Amino acid sequence: MNLPETEKKRIIIIGGGFAGISLAKKLKNVSAQVVLIDKRNYHTFQPLLYQVSTSGLEPDSIAYPIRKVLRKLSDFHFRWAKVDRVDPARQEVHTDMGSVRYDYLVMATGTRTNFFGNTDIQEHAMPMKTVPQALNIRSLMLQNFEKADDSPKESERMALLNFCIVGAGPTGVELAGAFAELKRNVFPKDYQHLNIDEMEIHLFEGSDRVLAPMSPKASKRAQHFLERLGVKIHLNTIVKDYNGEVLTMDNGTTMYTKNFIWTAGVTGAMVAGFETDNFVEHLNRFKVNSFNQVAGYENIFAVGDIAYMETEAYPKGHPQVAQPAIQQGAHLARNFRHLMQGRPMIPFKYFDKGTMATVGRNKAVVDLKKFRFGGFVAWFIWMFIHLWFLVGFRNRVIVFFNWVYNYINYDKAARLIIRSYNPKA
Repeated sequence: MNLPETEKKRIIIIGGGFAGISLAKKLKNVSAQVVLIDKRNYHTFQPLLYQVSTSGLEPDSIAYPIRKVLRKLSDFHFRWAKVDRVDPARQEVHTDMGSVRYDYLVMATGTRTNFFGNTDIQEHAMPMKTVPQALNIRSLMLQNFEKADDSPKESERMALLNFCIVGAGPTGVELAGAFAELKRNVFPKDYQHLNIDEMEIHLFEGSDRVLAPMSPKASKRAQHFLERLGVKIHLNTIVKDYNGEVLTMDNGTTMYTKNFIWTAGVTGAMVAGFETDNFVEHLNRFKVNSFNQVAGYENIFAVGDIAYMETEAYPKGHPQVAQPAIQQGAHLARNFRHLMQGRPMIPFKYFDKGTMATVGRNKAVVDLKKFRFGGFVAWFIWMFIHLWFLVGFRNRVIVFFNWVYNYINYDKAARLIIRSYNPKA
């Protein structure tokens, strides 16, 4: 890999998600050569991916070029590459663009969709972890509505207009609410000759409530909001199979659908080259100490969703959401500054700022340390927080004006099939 020779220590960061970007930005005044490697040249604001899927936003509203985010760093280099493996013994990272040596390595690779070994579901389901996947869902949704508008067969229309979402965490709940808003406010105007009541939205969850990581009060409110919007919720229900047309549940019940979205779980996006002693195998997350050092190494660190740090407050590791990733990245930058100055590192301590999820127009739930509330105020806070953490002033402005337009006009402006999606391709 063609990088300038330097006498400084070289810090390589693998991954441009919340953790990697947070770390790199805070390394601005650290005397080191910083190299960030990612297979995409942009950072994605994943909490708003569902709005790209449901025509609320265009992808460039929630994506930002990595080079632009980090251009103020004096000795920063970005490489658009796919990491094949890491060689800790040689202190090398091997990519499809070549190899590079490191003094310090930071794994910030995040997660990928977990299909729990179900190959049929993996082949036919629609995941939503990346911008292209969100655009695929948008295209499929609009294509199926176009087909339904031209179909004389009721059974075919019902399958085309049946939306099944597996996983009632924040992503699944927000998707279900967004589809319900489309059904209520947008599609009746676009498809005036369709019976919009034929559109059904089903949300499947294996546990006994939606938003299981949140408080029971927030969960109950979110379920109430969804049901008022017409979403059909299936609790204590495991989806066992999907062949592209027929969804099969653990109780033997089947359902026909052409829209099957999987948000039921994630697993660590592990990179080859590490021993099983370095990570928790069933989670694919690196075992790290309180300084985010990977077990067995002093110069390899892991931050964000890929890091598994057991503490008294979090005996099963920190939640795999944005805030722990952002805080770990910023904290590790501080510890790198200490390392360069020969000072001891400081243990990481997570500050829980709360959890929130939106369900639809004027509907959201928020869990803070001492308060639980929902409705319009929660929805307003949810919007403010997400605008605040978006990268780039331009993106904040575009998203804000999109939301204002959608709110005033009860509309979703991005109903475009930019490129068709073929599920069988």
